[in-house]
Amino acid sequence: MGHLTTHVLDISAGLPAAGIRIEVHELSLSAPTLLVSTATGKDGRCAEPLLAGAAFRAGRYALTFYLAEYFRSRGLPLPEPAFIEDAVIRIGIAQPTQHYHVPLLVSPWSYSVYRGG
Repeated sequence: MGHLTTHVLDISAGLPAAGIRIEVHELSLSAPTLLVSTATGKDGRCAEPLLAGAAFRAGRYALTFYLAEYFRSRGLPLPEPAFIEDAVIRIGIAQPTQHYHVPLLVSPWSYSVYRGG
């Protein structure tokens, strides 16, 4: 069975981004449904897949990474409002038998994302 994972790296510090709050919403025709609320560990990864098993099915999802909250917790002086408050990555799961991995590279001023393996 497939699953959804992430790995967040703080490229401004050259470290895994520990403690980034993440929410996963399923996007449907009616309203988004919150499925998961978690945070990254010391290695910038979550302890468990974001979605797996019966919860991992074809569809559209939004992953919200709360970046300003993370950088403020590290003591970085961000303006109010921050340039990037959060990064919302909208993905589609077409084949739930596969592993979908979402690496995210972050700084207070930018982010980059791709589908990893």
